[in-house]
Amino acid sequence: MFGSIGMPEMIIILVIALIIFGPRKLPELGKSLGRSLNEFKKASNELRSTLEEEIRVEDRKDQKSQLESEQKSAVSAAVPVPGSDADLASCPAPHAETVTRSTGTGTSA
Repeated sequence: MFGSIGMPEMIIILVIALIIFGPRKLPELGKSLGRSLNEFKKASNELRSTLEEEIRVEDRKDQKSQLESEQKSAVSAAVPVPGSDADLASCPAPHAETVTRSTGTGTSA
């Protein structure tokens, strides 16, 4: 909007500040302004690092939940459902036993 402040603008601002505050207060104002800017910069850097850390934590949670859901789906696909054809195909065949039934045609003693 205003663009960058050049050297002529800075000189005008300093002259106006010198007229308003006087030569004794100007160094104090410069120090306090510098401290304020430094504190603001520290606070903004701290906020930025906190936000980046929170974003990383959320990404890790998302990746973990996605990995867990993929593992669950892989496990459920590998384990056959009881009573399904896949369950019968994976089971060993039962031993063939001969079962003799009485037909009732024999003589009883």
